[in-house]
Amino acid sequence: MKPKVIAAIRVAALLLPLTSASLVFAAETVAQSPSEHWVSAWGTALQSIPQLADLPPLYRAPAVGGRTVRQVIYPQIAGKQMRLRISNLFATEPLVIESMSVARAASGSSAAIRAESSRPVLFGGRRSITVAPGAQVTSDIVAFDVAANQPLAVSTFMGRDQKLTAWHRTASQVNYVSTPGDRTDDASAAAFRTRFTQYAWLTNVAVENASASAVVAIGDSITDGLRSTLNGNRRWPDALAREIAQRGGAQAAVVNVGISGNRLLSNSPCYGEALAARFDRDALRQPGVRAIIVLIGINDINFAAMPARAGLDCDAPHTEVNADALVRGYQRLIAQAHQRGVKIYGATLTPASLPPEREAIRTAVNASIRSSRAFDGVIDFDAALRDPARPDVLQRRFDSGDHIHPSDAGYAAMGSAVPVNVVLGTAK
Repeated sequence: MKPKVIAAIRVAALLLPLTSASLVFAAETVAQSPSEHWVSAWGTALQSIPQLADLPPLYRAPAVGGRTVRQVIYPQIAGKQMRLRISNLFATEPLVIESMSVARAASGSSAAIRAESSRPVLFGGRRSITVAPGAQVTSDIVAFDVAANQPLAVSTFMGRDQKLTAWHRTASQVNYVSTPGDRTDDASAAAFRTRFTQYAWLTNVAVENASASAVVAIGDSITDGLRSTLNGNRRWPDALAREIAQRGGAQAAVVNVGISGNRLLSNSPCYGEALAARFDRDALRQPGVRAIIVLIGINDINFAAMPARAGLDCDAPHTEVNADALVRGYQRLIAQAHQRGVKIYGATLTPASLPPEREAIRTAVNASIRSSRAFDGVIDFDAALRDPARPDVLQRRFDSGDHIHPSDAGYAAMGSAVPVNVVLGTAK
């Protein structure tokens, strides 16, 4: 039987000439046999880096040209073979990769790898690849014994003139850049002297596993895990993944495509495309997705009231929203998910110590999520985290200190609040 070809996700505006040094991709085309079942085991979402002078340290990209970038990830389901997706979305220049490898990380908090485990990652049978602006590509199959929840290190030797123009800003994971040279197979951490806490280019790792599925968590900084313990995997999607693993039975990864600062309805120069615009790419096109959990809206409510700033105004546009506008945005997501046959669950907006006029919008949005029955189910994060005596604020033990983002304990409570059997479709 001939393999089925999955349509290209995105076609680049620029087609590059083929050279003998590298394979050039302008679009993604992935062949899949009907007998194969690919499932996202790990993923993240990209955003562009603001191109402004005198950026604050948070937004500065490390020098990567002619160096090796080593990123640590935690696949959540096992498999005997994997594929890696590389993205050049939001870029205006080609992405040049000279070589790439994947290996078992020595730990989740070091650049060292287990040397005997390193495997090359190829694209069309070649080590080098040039990805056109706006395109994303999937690697050849890599034979690798992927263990669930054990760290992998993905090492990428970049082209001499490569610059970092898009990343996932809040990784809550330390990653590494080497001194100049191809260090993709270096077992030692000695050459990896630069640390950064973002993910770059790598947006998905899928494994072949006929028994598994993926749950996608999409939203803003609370889904992204902002203020959770660095290198600790203490985001609420991680907590949910642990809940699933502890119950046994169904195998499922919880793929986190939250973006800190993200909004449902408006783009941001710092916080990425509006969730409504990226929903198809970042959620619905995840391999093996069976359900999506949506937690979004607090930044739509808040950013409208933020003062405009000269230069780097990350909150722009300062678009005012009401509960009806957010509910209509949810309805568009629901329609897209149901058209694809994917279940979608609405999460209530968590307490954020808002002034009365903004708190009224949050309360109205939550009332609609709970009562409308438009989603396939409701996950009541608000009820899980709020102070019973003051429902507009987080319980003290669940507050990271900024009165908006949960602590590790708060994220754990969120993971426990998800009805696992309902989301996985195993409820009797």
